[in-house]
Amino acid sequence: MGVIVATSRTPDVLRELGARLKTLRLRQNLRVKDLAARAGVGTRTIDRAEAGHSVGTDTLVRIMRGLGRIQAFEALIPPPEPSPYEIEQLRGKPRQRASRRVPPLDPGS
Repeated sequence: MGVIVATSRTPDVLRELGARLKTLRLRQNLRVKDLAARAGVGTRTIDRAEAGHSVGTDTLVRIMRGLGRIQAFEALIPPPEPSPYEIEQLRGKPRQRASRRVPPLDPGS
């Protein structure tokens, strides 16, 4: 297995992803035909993905679901964390001074 780094060319990344998909399939002792049936795609699509050809996102999602690895997308694209500005808005700023207006006295006190 190779390594995908920031300077990897797109064809190299696709080839590496294809090799990894094939390894995942073989580790599960699945034939291309079996994975294709699980994923709801054709065998040619699996062959192309494993050979490092570009496939659509929907196809990749189907293949990963067929391999039982759909959760891998969580690591691939994690949900964005709130920005410091959003955190401050959610938390609210601590009050730093009282207003000039004097609140009316509670008649029950």
